[in-house]
Amino acid sequence: MTMTDPISDLLTRIRNGQHAGHKSITVSISKEKTAVVKILLEEGFVAGYAEHAGTPRGTLEVTLKYDRAGVGAIHELKRASTPGRRVYVGAKEIPQVRSGLGISIVSTPKGILADHVARKENVGGELICTVW
Repeated sequence: MTMTDPISDLLTRIRNGQHAGHKSITVSISKEKTAVVKILLEEGFVAGYAEHAGTPRGTLEVTLKYDRAGVGAIHELKRASTPGRRVYVGAKEIPQVRSGLGISIVSTPKGILADHVARKENVGGELICTVW
């Protein structure tokens, strides 16, 4: 069976894995998922990721991040654009999440970027998700 929204599946697995207290989660690999996880790593929301080529498709293992008290680094992870309702924003319209405490992830012509990078590059695109 094909999946209609693989990015939403990735975000849901991260959200559920963190809520359950798992150390890591695995999903099938794709360039888009890897780019989203890379941004989450650069912004400090996940501890790491690794690509495994054991299956014909390959898997992406995302290591979740917790503080000493066991509280996850991600407080809210919300999908903005879906296959049935695309949300596009211009460079000046990219939402700022929690006054800069969180990030928006945007798919632009220059690749998938965090909101502050997209504003700096002066490009807009499809708003994938918001994280804080």
